[in-house]
Amino acid sequence: MTAISSVILGSVAIAADLPSTKGPPVYAPPPPPAFSWSGVYIGGQVGYDWGTTGVDDLAPFPRLSQSGVIGGAHIGYNYQVSQFVFGLEGDVNGASTRASNTSAGLFYGLHENEDFSIRGRIGYAFDRILVYATGGGAYGNFHTSYNDGVAFDSFNNGHFGWTVGGGIEYAIDNNWSVRAEYRYTDYGRQTDSPVFSDVDGFVTHHIRDNRVQAGFSYKFDMFAPPAPIVSKY
Repeated sequence: MTAISSVILGSVAIAADLPSTKGPPVYAPPPPPAFSWSGVYIGGQVGYDWGTTGVDDLAPFPRLSQSGVIGGAHIGYNYQVSQFVFGLEGDVNGASTRASNTSAGLFYGLHENEDFSIRGRIGYAFDRILVYATGGGAYGNFHTSYNDGVAFDSFNNGHFGWTVGGGIEYAIDNNWSVRAEYRYTDYGRQTDSPVFSDVDGFVTHHIRDNRVQAGFSYKFDMFAPPAPIVSKY
């Protein structure tokens, strides 16, 4: 019995003298933070614009249809709370939207040069997919002209109105996203007072349009967390 005990104690002593095969613990880096729509972003858009212009006091032209291509840039800020996203966005577009007609020897033309808007946005995020509604104030600059073949009148006026719509946006990664959007805009009424062309009195327009557009945005990582320190062992 004494011999067996001696053998066991000797084996334990030898094992205690052997070097340990365990190294220092290795800590895995924390998982990347969940995607968030919060942050400042900039981007661009291009689309198609169409609509109607009601014309009062100009008998040959009770209503005209205009259409054209639009394109420009936008800037905004989103703040995400749970799955809800709240934001503010402004955009500016150049436009080739035109309407024209000739009746009873009188030519009437309308051209939208540019437009701006400042809108609120509210949306619901399905992770990297954002479905949103948007609405706010709009401004458009319009050029109208009248020509009776002998004399003409030309006006360049800006209009304030309102716009409302919605869209869907998809985040490709933490910075880049793409979107598709529809908006309806009512620019209110504009009154011209032709003097030289053969038009009697004042002419009032009511300009409304629809647009569909696609765009992209780049979101800045303003509050990105520092990179984790990983043990070399």
